[in-house]
Amino acid sequence: MSQSAAEIVREYEPFQGVDQVHGVTYDGQHVWFAAGDRLNAFDPATGKTLRSIDVAANAGTAFAGQHLFQLAEDHIQKIDPKTGCVLATIPAPGGGGDSGSRGPKGRSGWGGIGPGRSIKSIPKQRRFFASSRPTAAS
Repeated sequence: MSQSAAEIVREYEPFQGVDQVHGVTYDGQHVWFAAGDRLNAFDPATGKTLRSIDVAANAGTAFAGQHLFQLAEDHIQKIDPKTGCVLATIPAPGGGGDSGSRGPKGRSGWGGIGPGRSIKSIPKQRRFFASSRPTAAS
C-alpha cells in the first residue's frame, strides 16, 4: 500500500456545548460526531450544526451505507440517521473496553475515529477526523 502526506485544509470548532469529540464519520452529505450524550450532524461546507440525536455517544462512530453505528460503553447501537431511532443494539466485542467503531469489513468508511476537541478535514481523500493537536494553520 502506498502512502502519501495529507493536507488538512479545514478545522471545525468550537461546537457549542461540546467538550470533546469522541468519534467522527461522514455519510456522503453530513459529518456526524459523537459528543457524549448525543450524536451531532453538521454541513462540511459551512460547519453549521444541522441536527442532534439524543443517544449515548462516548466512543467510535461509523456510517455503513444507510445506518450509523455508535459505540456506547458495552454495546453498539444501529441508528437510522433520518429518524434518529435506535433500530438495534449488539454487544461490543470488548465488553466496555472498546474505543472505536469500524464500518463494514473493518474499514472506517468515510471518517476517522478518535477522541479530540476539533474535527479536521482532508477533502481530497473525503476524510474527517477528531483531533486534540493543533495544526500549523491553527
